Amino acid sequence: MLTRKKVQTSILLVLGIVLVINVIASRFFFRLDYTADQRYTLSKATKDILSQLSEPVTISAYFSEDLPPNIEQVRQDFRDMLLEYSSYSDGLIVYEFINPSESQESEMKAQQSGIQPIMINVRERDQMKQQRAYLGAIVQMSDTKEVIPFIQPGAAMEYSLSTNIKKLAVKDKPTIALLQGHGEASLSSISQLYNQLSILYSIEQVTFSDTAGVPSQYKTLVVIAPKDTVPPLHFKYLDEFLNRGGRLLVAINTVGGDLSTGMGNKTFTGFETWLKQRGIEVEENFIIDASCTNVMVRQQQGNFMMNTPVQFPYLPVITNFTEHPITDGLESVVMIFASPIRISSTDTSVVMIPLVVTSEKSGVQNAPIQFDVMKQWTLTDFPLSSLPVALLIEGKVPGTSGYKMVVFSDGDFAVNGEGQNAQQLSEDNVSLMSNAIDWLSDDTGLIELRTKGVSARPIDTSLEDSTKTLLKYLNFLLPIFLIIIYGVFRFQLKRKKRNELMSTDFIVKK
Repeated sequence: MLTRKKVQTSILLVLGIVLVINVIASRFFFRLDYTADQRYTLSKATKDILSQLSEPVTISAYFSEDLPPNIEQVRQDFRDMLLEYSSYSDGLIVYEFINPSESQESEMKAQQSGIQPIMINVRERDQMKQQRAYLGAIVQMSDTKEVIPFIQPGAAMEYSLSTNIKKLAVKDKPTIALLQGHGEASLSSISQLYNQLSILYSIEQVTFSDTAGVPSQYKTLVVIAPKDTVPPLHFKYLDEFLNRGGRLLVAINTVGGDLSTGMGNKTFTGFETWLKQRGIEVEENFIIDASCTNVMVRQQQGNFMMNTPVQFPYLPVITNFTEHPITDGLESVVMIFASPIRISSTDTSVVMIPLVVTSEKSGVQNAPIQFDVMKQWTLTDFPLSSLPVALLIEGKVPGTSGYKMVVFSDGDFAVNGEGQNAQQLSEDNVSLMSNAIDWLSDDTGLIELRTKGVSARPIDTSLEDSTKTLLKYLNFLLPIFLIIIYGVFRFQLKRKKRNELMSTDFIVKK
């Protein structure tokens, strides 16, 4: 028999269990993350950054409310992430969510902080209209702050948030040297790359002299697209730099193409000879690939001149990457007149790993060459496969931790250009170069976060049209077919039970 005391005891017991569960839940997180890039799991790099915080960081998230479900999900994902940041930082991450749309004062404060509204498409009553929305955040430590003006749906939120926190927490940024003096790409011509790297590094342009090479304060030297012949003395400086355990990135062109003249020729800077002495041969010919991007060709159609996209195998789209922190998360990179790299080293103490290779349908053409943009390419033009266009090198040096190098056989894939000739590059192009410099320069592990969000998952260009059509209809019809099968199975099950009940004789006792 239930007594009043027993009821009170049961209620108190239930409340106590709920309280204990809430206390445990506030201190510990348990989440099963089945996403391909572990998007909802904090990385070790982020946890290390949070554990090393010495003072509070305030995050003001400016998000509009009453947004479409796909945009609202970004707000919820960001809130969940901040909750975990706060937990792993022992409360040093403090956050708040502000709706700028609720008052003119809040909206002005958001805009003055550097967060501008964006226009999103909203469907309402079968009509499409545009709505102003805010999706940004301010990260502040003491009197300094960083702005995340727009949190892109599907993008790597963790990378953006962690790098901004690290940028506020770090006192002295590591410095990277960008070599100049031989026609290399300048800081102004690599604007996207500079914007990514400047978050964690200071980048300084360095020129060799007749008496001095790489200054001792630089750990990493970057050489991008030299055009002039390099004096032998400067290669001696590079040898000395590596012999003291330096980190070197070299992105060079051994061939170059000019679409305005339709000609492709060899180029010579001396880096080819210097690399060959180290067992790295960047060949002097053009890679062609069936997986490639397009160029626009003006064609006469009736009385009009039209720009028509034409596949151009000399601009390969690379999708094959070796599993490594430099390439993690990358989907596709467009190379510009790349050349194959061949390993000829016999030194077993030096580790060489191809990082990026062409598709299974590729080939080479010797320079010089006249480009034929209207050529009808066939599979016989692509007899080769998996030609390396990027190489990682690690060597041992007594008394040091060893030297590291990354070599690209295309110097232009991460170069925007100057002035009116500047062009916007794909995020993966820039991230490949940034990741390589990160791997050479930084030991925090943030490299793995930059490409954590998926950027593109193109259909394999080698698939036949019939296979693509089959996959399209299979993707559309399979769920419907499965539902129908389940419905028929359930109907048969219920009919069987009904027949069993109808065939059962019931005896009524009076």
